[in-house]
Amino acid sequence: MNATIVVTIDLATLLGGLRAASLDTGETITADTARRWACEAGIIPAVLGGKSQVLDLGRSRRYHSKAQRYAMALEQGGCTAEGCDWPPGLCHAHHDEIPWSHGGGTSTAKGRLLCPHHHARAHDPRYETTKLPGGKVAFTRRP
Repeated sequence: MNATIVVTIDLATLLGGLRAASLDTGETITADTARRWACEAGIIPAVLGGKSQVLDLGRSRRYHSKAQRYAMALEQGGCTAEGCDWPPGLCHAHHDEIPWSHGGGTSTAKGRLLCPHHHARAHDPRYETTKLPGGKVAFTRRP
């Protein structure tokens, strides 16, 4: 496989429509381009109106599944730290609020994407994490 690309496209467009599809980077491509790329790469279709995948695994799994990571990429768009623009493909999936090791669950609702730098801050006791309106977080050094 050459590459893995997350393409968001509704089912009618995938089956022959003309509207644009969007990549996990925020760029748009034509439906024709998405179909052509499907022959050359590992396309992960985020098809709106298609079959669903389980996005809440409770405590059965510690690490977020591929389906969960793709869903978080589509929902969050990349690193959720204030001012960070790292794309989802370079981010880690982080258990928000309650770590898995302390009884937290593994789900998209209880997870967030953080780049490696901000993920390290989330686990660093020298920093406090503050949730901001709109889903972002800010890290401030504790006194």
